Amino acid sequence: MTAVNTATVVPPVRRRAAGKPLLPPLVARLLFLVFAIGFWEVASRYGWINAFTAPAPSAIWSGFIQIIVAGELGAAFVRTFLEALAASAIGAIGGIAIGWWLHSSKKIGLAYTSWVAAAASAPLVLLYPLFLVIFGRNSSTIVAMGALGCMPPIILKAKDGLDGVRPVLLNVGRAFSLTPRQQFTMIQFPAALPVIFTGIRIGLLFAIINVVGVEFLIAFGGLGELISDLGDRFDYPAMYAAIFFVVLVSIAFFYLTEKLEIWLLSSK
Repeated sequence: MTAVNTATVVPPVRRRAAGKPLLPPLVARLLFLVFAIGFWEVASRYGWINAFTAPAPSAIWSGFIQIIVAGELGAAFVRTFLEALAASAIGAIGGIAIGWWLHSSKKIGLAYTSWVAAAASAPLVLLYPLFLVIFGRNSSTIVAMGALGCMPPIILKAKDGLDGVRPVLLNVGRAFSLTPRQQFTMIQFPAALPVIFTGIRIGLLFAIINVVGVEFLIAFGGLGELISDLGDRFDYPAMYAAIFFVVLVSIAFFYLTEKLEIWLLSSK
């Protein structure tokens, strides 16, 4: 008779798949954020860092409540939001138009694309004195500077997106005898939209940076002037709260732009 092996069969150990993170990315980010805020709080309270120039998060939260109750944050936010929205709209329309112009002519594209790339890496906010002379000390200067700052990445991505449209799609348009305008609106622009939206998201962040920066420099309303005023009063907790609020506004703009892109792509 064949001997029966009565040894206990040990089930195989389930191992974590290679490359799979231990925690979901959102949970990992939140845990790191909680740890960083907690460490900052402890370091500020025990004097490891200067609590005057880097106040504790609890003090910053109190400053945030303070400027909300005082009514300073609401009006500043609305002003900055509208100026950034106007600058982004002007920059997107102008950037897509110039990107199409660089795409439509190979010679023009070769001649000027490097200039646009240089402008994208230049600190264009330093041109604000020139715009003050042209437009005066008003919202027009702030909107113009925001639009100027967000245009270069939109131009470059619009050109890249239009250049990358597959030739087979253009041949289909020619086969149906589409006019150049129909070719652009029905084939080229929808096909290039994902790349164009990448430029719009980058340009939107540049617009917000320039708008808040010029508000800070010329002290003409908005979150930039609020941050400058709080700093001049040495109210650093409230100043940090206003700065973090600008960061939250940028994140919200980026999120809304991403959702708009998804909606437009799904409705094509």
